[in-house]
Amino acid sequence: MSHLYANVDDESLRQDAETFLLDYGMPFQKDIFVRASGNYVFTSSKAQILDWTSGQMSSLLGHGHPEVANTILKHALELDHLYGDMLSPPVVQLGKRLVQLLPDGLDKAFFLSTGSESNEAAIKLAKIYTGKFEVVGLGGSWHGMTGTSVGAQYHGGRSGYGPMMPGNLMLPAPHPTKSVFRNPDNSHNWKAELDYGFSLVDAASCGSLAAVIVEPIISSGGILVLPYGYLQALKIHCEARGMLLILDEAQTGIARTGKMFGFQHEEIVPDILTLSKGLGNGFPLSAVVTSNKVAQAGQEKGFFFCTTHVNDPLAAAVGLKVLDVVIRDKLVDRAAYLGARLRSGLELLKRRYGCIGDVRGRGLMVGIEIFPDLPTGQSAIAIGSTIAERMRTLGLWTHFSMTAAVFRLSPPITTTESQLDFALEVMEEALKSTPHTRPFTRLHLNL
Repeated sequence: MSHLYANVDDESLRQDAETFLLDYGMPFQKDIFVRASGNYVFTSSKAQILDWTSGQMSSLLGHGHPEVANTILKHALELDHLYGDMLSPPVVQLGKRLVQLLPDGLDKAFFLSTGSESNEAAIKLAKIYTGKFEVVGLGGSWHGMTGTSVGAQYHGGRSGYGPMMPGNLMLPAPHPTKSVFRNPDNSHNWKAELDYGFSLVDAASCGSLAAVIVEPIISSGGILVLPYGYLQALKIHCEARGMLLILDEAQTGIARTGKMFGFQHEEIVPDILTLSKGLGNGFPLSAVVTSNKVAQAGQEKGFFFCTTHVNDPLAAAVGLKVLDVVIRDKLVDRAAYLGARLRSGLELLKRRYGCIGDVRGRGLMVGIEIFPDLPTGQSAIAIGSTIAERMRTLGLWTHFSMTAAVFRLSPPITTTESQLDFALEVMEEALKSTPHTRPFTRLHLNL
């Protein structure tokens, strides 16, 4: 079968990209990617690479899922885009299906295109509900590229543009290996860290604290899993100050962590939940979900967030199909099972290679923190970058964070056991063949 871009002129495309494409802050890869199918991406040079970033952590069911593709085709032909106040079946059906999967207190939803938009809307909803304007985020967080969302994040995108939105305050990220807050046994004392962080927030606040926005797993900041009990403690801090708790589940939502939603690992319900990425399986779709109480107050106070693609029927139909497949194929349990198998394999690699400082995550959202080689002065960034390039050559695509020195692994939740085993074999080979990874000898392992 002939594919869309089976024969392309690589050099011409690269030259045209240099001439006509605006640099938006991420250097382009050297390869030209001509196809994405299933759990693989393909280059013009005929390389087949297992995609363990799921696109941009979005292709939850893999690329070109036939049922999703068929849904897009049908709705592109019959019901694609409407004016924002026109109701359509897929929008109502997705709202109903999503709310029925959530606990009481997350009762009403509406749909947008991107995670940035959903977080922008959530923060504005919190501001109009509380009548206050200060927003607290976590160090290392990522919530989007629009004005309010980027103001609440602390991983990147803030510098060079003048003042951020007024009223942004930061709590320290609960980093398991780098936090200075330690218990006597040297374990992470996240509770003291959180309490201290709020003492600083209170000191800096002008008395208008509206909301806290956090990710259950801080992804861009290094796959930092909020410790068990953290969200409960955060909710208590919010309630004490009359703030709303917003959970940004762009990456943790829809089965990836081994629960349908990341907050279900703890017994809490956020005031506002945002979803994106996996909800559309790579198609631009996001959601904002909140309580009847907040929704009613928003309506009474004039909450307004109308975009060109608000409640688009085609996008909603895709989200509905994604939920159907996840539930029918029991992919929540699948992600939990594969995640445990992946963690087991990575922990074995950690025992074999001294450069692996930590393995953390939930389900199929896992981070591998790389440590520097202190005797030689080789940095963690240099070691990790070389490992990443080697893995790519061997057929595995991963994302290595050049700021956190962490591999972010987010394979599709449709990954097979043989694909997972292949990925672990590639990682081992890359570690074995990369300098400064500090392999332990049998003597070191006490075997």
